[in-house]
Amino acid sequence: MVFSSNVFLFLFLPVFLIVYYLLPFRWRSAWILTGSYALYSWWRVDFLWLLIAITGVAYLYGLILEKQPDGARRRWTLTSAIVLNLGALAYFKYANFGIDSFNAITQSFGMQPFTWAPILLPIGLSFFIFHAISYIVDVYRREEKATHNPLDFAAFIALFPHLIAGPVLKYNLLADQFRSRTHTMEKFSYGATRFMTGFAKKVLIADSIAPLVTATFNQPNPTMADAWLGALAYTLQLYFDFSGYSDMAIGLAAMMGFKFPENFNHPYISRSITEFWRRWHMSLSSWLREYLYISLGGNRHGRARTYLNLWLTMVLGGLWHGANWTFVLWGVWHGSILAVERRMKEASLWKPSPAWLTIPGTMILVIIGWVMFRADSVPDAFRMYRGMLGLNGMGLSDTLAWQVKPSVLVSMVLAAVLVYLAPYWGNRVGDVGSRLLRPRLAVGATVVLLPLFVLAIMKLSAQSYTPFLYFQF
Repeated sequence: MVFSSNVFLFLFLPVFLIVYYLLPFRWRSAWILTGSYALYSWWRVDFLWLLIAITGVAYLYGLILEKQPDGARRRWTLTSAIVLNLGALAYFKYANFGIDSFNAITQSFGMQPFTWAPILLPIGLSFFIFHAISYIVDVYRREEKATHNPLDFAAFIALFPHLIAGPVLKYNLLADQFRSRTHTMEKFSYGATRFMTGFAKKVLIADSIAPLVTATFNQPNPTMADAWLGALAYTLQLYFDFSGYSDMAIGLAAMMGFKFPENFNHPYISRSITEFWRRWHMSLSSWLREYLYISLGGNRHGRARTYLNLWLTMVLGGLWHGANWTFVLWGVWHGSILAVERRMKEASLWKPSPAWLTIPGTMILVIIGWVMFRADSVPDAFRMYRGMLGLNGMGLSDTLAWQVKPSVLVSMVLAAVLVYLAPYWGNRVGDVGSRLLRPRLAVGATVVLLPLFVLAIMKLSAQSYTPFLYFQF
């Protein structure tokens, strides 16, 4: 069951919220856990045991690490906890990839492939394992005390707004909120508005662009116009799909009295790849920096090691997104650029440049990376790159032209306008919006949003199933 589905909107969410607010506060964590497990089981009930096991292991390791004195034994305890979590991730997410890569090598030498029954990837596995690891490491570092409330901890791991596709949260961000949080009409209204915003972004924009993206990446020999149109379409689709999900998650959390951190901050106005990763999927960027980059040594062992750590962090971050060489190369691309940018700044070779030059330049680098991220295989990605270079012709091909419908173009133009005018509009409102003006703007936004939300529901009912893109990770 996904947020952008009629079952969720008209059955699960109303029932969950009604019971949630009827219950006394002390029972709400239990209801959150029950509802979250029910939502997860809607996909496949047999994988619920894995979520419960990961939760139990993290909780027990937290208690053990809290009591152990510093020393080698404590370090081994941490290592065993991380190995258990990463072992589960490796088995379910990367076993198929490893066997397929091994078979590709052996078959190139004329050997028989290794027979293997493909393993199904549990939905949301990467996210709830990251939540568990961050908690264990924080307790080990003594940055956080181990929780002695298994119900609240299990409810945190399974909390359905962020269970499937993030944001990636640390337990200490929500621990106090599980113990005490406020429930006001203002907070609930904000959450509902935020949820409707994300829902409209997903259904009206991302889903409208999706058919064009699929058609382009399925082209055997895309022309320059085909390839760039498809790459731009995917750039917009991915942002509005994932930021839409994040808006919905933040909104759902607010409706339940929780405050989630923001996950996006207008990433497509970035002036460098370094800035892009401060604005895109900020919860994951923060996690990778705190638990991977710093654990690798960060910038504590000289310049060369710093560049290597940056590069390795992005490569492993790419691999985290999926078991495919395309994600590895996407990580290599971003890691290499981050290392080069850092080197240029340290060597004072990085000069301030106007936004009209740096924003498009950064976007070209981002788009090139997104092509590899979206492609089903490395050869498919390079097929798109050949098209982007014009090696298959320049104009729009007849096989793609019929997919370029007016509704798709309108969605893309609207998406581009929102991407680049929304930050400007937000700044203007912040500069000139007095306390008297802001309520009027809020009312106006709601008046516009409600019809869009209704239109999105109508479109959802008429279209085929379109899951969030980040569910696959």
